Amino acid sequence: MEQRRISYARRFVRLLPALLIAVGGVYDYVTPTDFTGAPFFTAAPLVAAPLYSQRGTVFTGVAAVLVLLVLRISLGGLPQAEVITELVTVGTVSVLAVLINLLVRRSDERLASAREIAEAAQRAVLPEPAERIGGFQIAARYEAAQEGAFIGGDLYAVQDSPHGVRLVVGDVRGKGIGAVGAVAVVIGAFREAAEQETTLEAVAQRLERALARERTRREGIEASEGFTTVVLAELSHGDGTVRLVNRGHPSPLLLYADGTVRALPAPEPALPLGMRDLGAWPDRAQEADFPGGATLLLYTDGLSEARDENGRFYDPEVGLAGRANARREPTALLGVLAAEVRRHSGGGMADDMALIAVRRP
Repeated sequence: MEQRRISYARRFVRLLPALLIAVGGVYDYVTPTDFTGAPFFTAAPLVAAPLYSQRGTVFTGVAAVLVLLVLRISLGGLPQAEVITELVTVGTVSVLAVLINLLVRRSDERLASAREIAEAAQRAVLPEPAERIGGFQIAARYEAAQEGAFIGGDLYAVQDSPHGVRLVVGDVRGKGIGAVGAVAVVIGAFREAAEQETTLEAVAQRLERALARERTRREGIEASEGFTTVVLAELSHGDGTVRLVNRGHPSPLLLYADGTVRALPAPEPALPLGMRDLGAWPDRAQEADFPGGATLLLYTDGLSEARDENGRFYDPEVGLAGRANARREPTALLGVLAAEVRRHSGGGMADDMALIAVRRP
């Protein structure tokens, strides 16, 4: 419904220049000669400037001048000096509208270029994982809270290793270039550690050290208060288990083939990465069964903290329970889940979200 209203509004706005010319013509025709519809003709090319192409803006300006000229010739009634003044005014505004259109187009081109750069950066930092890794079906999705935005502070990565398929999903505190830099550091450290470290706990410690080095190069509040929540997962190749290390991140969900959903909370809460100055606890991986046909869902808090119009949070465990979504392919599952969260929040998400779904065939 919301999308339909937006579509109708866009169509109306696109028709607005033509409507202004039509209203100006009718106004001039039905009112006494002392009244003029020139303001409507003047407004038409100005409205067209940011909406239409250069050719469309020129056409609108010419149409406004011609319609006004035809009306003045056919109806008369105004002194010649006032008629010339009206025509010159509409013509001058039309020329200005064309110049405004040129500036808008150049701005759009720069914005499109910036978006292409941002999209390239996202693909470089958060590349799409292969659909099958180590015998598992895998899909990842990044949903930006702001339409047209790309990478932010959420992250994910998948890496096959001799110890199993290893995954990380995380959320860096903050926004902007600093957050993107921290994302790159975490993913780079994870890919290296996932290959080299024999335990998931050791991978978490490598990430901790990498962020500690990164903090020495950052300034201000980001250096003193920056942190990153992550959940690490290790999927064994053969014995049907999943091992998890959770550092202050939302609990993963295990979706069984029969529609049952089970949360996998950490037995012992741990601080996020980057907060070891407040205390240190040894990482202890938890283990859970991961049977065939089940899907493991890892996500950031942009999913669980999406609010509806009444301020209620979206609960993925409740939203996915007892439904056929669990039997979907990972890509389809994430598409359905993202659409449902958008509907829940009315299309106005407050935070980005990163999602990874892994299905054991």
